[in-house]
Amino acid sequence: MKMSKNNMFREVFEHDFTYIEGFRRVVRRLPDKEAMVDPAFDRAWTYRELNEDANRLANALVAQGVGIDDVVFFQLPNCPEFVFSYLAPQKIGAVTSPANPGFAPGETVVCLNSSKPRVYIYDEKVKENALRALETAQVKPEIVIMVGEGAAPEGHIRYEDFVKDQPVTEPETGYVPHMYDEVMRLYTSGTTGKPKGVPLYNANEVLSAHDVMMHFPMNATDVSMNTTSWFHRGGIHSGGPAPTFFAGGKVVIMRSFQPLLALKYVQKYGVTFMIGAPSIMKMLVRQQERYGADLSSLKGIVTMGAPFERADCIKVQEVLTPNIFNGYGTTETFWNTFLRPYELPEMAGTAGRACTDDDVRVVKVYEDRSADPEDMVAMDETEVGEVIIRTPKSSYCYYDNPEEEARKFKNGWMYTGDLATWDRQQFVTIAGRKDDMIISSGENIYPAIVEEALNLHPKVHQSAVTGVPDKVRGEAVVAYIVPEDDSLTVSEMVDFCIESDLLSVYKRPRYYRFVKEIPMTATGKLQHYLVREMALSDMEMGLLKLAMKTEE
Repeated sequence: MKMSKNNMFREVFEHDFTYIEGFRRVVRRLPDKEAMVDPAFDRAWTYRELNEDANRLANALVAQGVGIDDVVFFQLPNCPEFVFSYLAPQKIGAVTSPANPGFAPGETVVCLNSSKPRVYIYDEKVKENALRALETAQVKPEIVIMVGEGAAPEGHIRYEDFVKDQPVTEPETGYVPHMYDEVMRLYTSGTTGKPKGVPLYNANEVLSAHDVMMHFPMNATDVSMNTTSWFHRGGIHSGGPAPTFFAGGKVVIMRSFQPLLALKYVQKYGVTFMIGAPSIMKMLVRQQERYGADLSSLKGIVTMGAPFERADCIKVQEVLTPNIFNGYGTTETFWNTFLRPYELPEMAGTAGRACTDDDVRVVKVYEDRSADPEDMVAMDETEVGEVIIRTPKSSYCYYDNPEEEARKFKNGWMYTGDLATWDRQQFVTIAGRKDDMIISSGENIYPAIVEEALNLHPKVHQSAVTGVPDKVRGEAVVAYIVPEDDSLTVSEMVDFCIESDLLSVYKRPRYYRFVKEIPMTATGKLQHYLVREMALSDMEMGLLKLAMKTEE
């Protein structure tokens, strides 16, 4: 006999299975436990105090008529005001929308014009860019707030003045959270062009928090420190404020990454989980070898944004901690494959296999259509296909971008644009992006594979590979190298590639250029489209060096 719907269960599930209700439960359960520390200003908040400061902002917003579905857009570094701007809108039914404070004014304009925020909060350090964006944007936010000590521009208000004298009690709005409410709108980091708005619902927030709590695992005794910026998926969700507060743990604020400072924070505050890109971990290794901090509190290091190459993985295990976790995913879907300590270093270089609640597949690539989810490539570590993802952590949509939405989301799957191979155990190895693929003499070349080989040279700190037009080959491979040792020469790189077992003749770079840095996103991902633009310009100016065994 079919049972009737249990309305009480539905009521509790739909309204209590929300991020802000989960946060309130922690506040009630652990009011006097330390929730957050800001070392830069030697300040700390208990959960009661954190909730009160979030309430001050929520009540100030309500007093200005901000409410359900209004967008609170902000560009802030990792700081207490970021946390308040994340929590407060959720208390009143508004949408919190963090974005990269390093965006160029034109990129900020894209966000303002698409999301039409009622409120814009920016940091004093990006004031000039904020003013330029506001001047050219078609949409003008009604309330503009500056975080910082200086005087606010005319028509703007300092954050401290905005929340001054506001009550610390919960805002009275009548708003009841629902698991399908949009609570946050993130903006993609722009590895391939202009940022896209990614809506996230309460259910996405809760499931993302649960995912971290399950995979780290994380609990109320943990102290997390994300060395990357919180405005992106891996910042806010991977050991950042969202899961840590949901678990009742403590967040250590790192406003900007400095290797020595990070090690000192781990030692001083007993950090149990440190989060950052593999490139950051390499810097920490070098600093730890000189400084020798007490890292005994660390339960693990969590990396994301790029594969962890085997040699780097082993070094981190030897110098920092044996417990390394590596996640792969997207802004739209959080992380979806995962490598755990017991899988490293054996499976280093891969992106791991699907997380507990996720389904990840590698499907065939066609010029005129997307492959069906069942049309998978062989699990032979050779055939390259596109990574697709099915997960409850995604909203499967973009804000006000139907064309891109139709291209990326199909029948409950996200088509990432990432190319990969996989094996019989379904460990995925990323080869690059569809848009980054180089076609030389009819052969497909994936930059990530060449970069991995080049990075094995002991004098190479980092590399980026792209293609430039070539009359004979169609495209030729260009390698940008950030040297670890300034004595490195093109001739050495050529010899190294000839001897490498990982590089077929057609994959070897034809041109090189040594540089001090390579274009990266704030999340540690290579911006290959900018590398390609750089290569085209450098070729035209004659700055690329031809790969020859003898230096000219």
